[in-house]
Amino acid sequence: MLRPYELLAFALRAAVTGLAVAILVILVWPAAGTALRARLGLAAPPPAAAPAAVAAPASYADAVARAAPAVVNIYANRTVLEQPLRAFSDPLLQQLLGPQAYGPARPRRVQNLGSGVIVSSKGYVLTNNHVIAGADNIQVMLYDGRVAKATVIGSDRDTDLAVLKIDAHPLPAVAIEDPRPVRVGDVVLAIGNPLGIGQTVTMGIVSALGRQLSLSTDEDFIQTDAAINSGNSGGALVNSLGELVGINTAMLGRASGAEGISFAIPVRTARMVLEQIIRHGRVVRGWLGADYAPIALTRGGLPMAARGAIVTEVYPGGPAAEAGLRPGDVLLRIDRTDILDPADLRQRESALTPGTEVTLSGLRLGVPFHVRVRLAERPPQPMGLPSAG
Repeated sequence: MLRPYELLAFALRAAVTGLAVAILVILVWPAAGTALRARLGLAAPPPAAAPAAVAAPASYADAVARAAPAVVNIYANRTVLEQPLRAFSDPLLQQLLGPQAYGPARPRRVQNLGSGVIVSSKGYVLTNNHVIAGADNIQVMLYDGRVAKATVIGSDRDTDLAVLKIDAHPLPAVAIEDPRPVRVGDVVLAIGNPLGIGQTVTMGIVSALGRQLSLSTDEDFIQTDAAINSGNSGGALVNSLGELVGINTAMLGRASGAEGISFAIPVRTARMVLEQIIRHGRVVRGWLGADYAPIALTRGGLPMAARGAIVTEVYPGGPAAEAGLRPGDVLLRIDRTDILDPADLRQRESALTPGTEVTLSGLRLGVPFHVRVRLAERPPQPMGLPSAG
């Protein structure tokens, strides 16, 4: 009778011998496994599937069909006074004195072209403030050719948005809800009325998010290379599913050496402005009464990014002045939330209701401090976007 250790040794020798024979068979006859499975009627394992590539759609016609009916052409008319000019018949006098004004000023009608987006079946239309500013008569041409007179419900220069209302039924409207998150590289379509030639669709991608042009306090633009020309302002920027992601508003022209740099207002900003104008007739924002700049730190002679904002100016009589803030104060937190940069602080204060009290925390000459500030309503501020018209 074999002892236990002898049984174990026998099993190990058999396993090693079998493994050696299997390796030898595979080396001599690589297809042995496949032949054996075929003889026994067993199916070969399927090859590993390659990851499926997501193909871009061959057409964006469905997305355009969803959004385009809600995009309108806007014709904003205003009257301007012009002084008649007279040129001298003598070439020398003409060269020396130029054209000369004569007679009383005469009225002349001027028309500004733009686009808009119907965002409610009740007749509310979003467009740019610079499209309708100063107009005394605004006509809206719908996708189906109907023309309706528009009334200005309210406008907001800080975001360059305006809300119009038209009385026409039925009306196609595009949803002004937050779409799926916009990412750099997403395909976008710009729909509008460039140069007054009629509704036109251009395609590009999202080039950047959170762009700021330092022309107003509320800037959080979507940058795109979709072609936006004069007359596109106020039109729709939609994603590849036809969902509204922004309102086209500005471009950098070739005169500045730019090519394919345009900007749109994100839909979340447009929705906030729409709701406030419908409710209050204007946009109500919180205001701390101070101006800010980025914190500039250096280490080893190299610039180093830092969170927070440094106070550059405190307006007399404003909330910040009453709370004792001073130029040079470094603001690091508002309530329990860190301040990322000046733009982040401005957006946070704008979103707060006037009368709200907040705690600002920061450093003054390197010493930590905390102050309570009661926000006021922000006064109107001038803005000047490089508009698309």
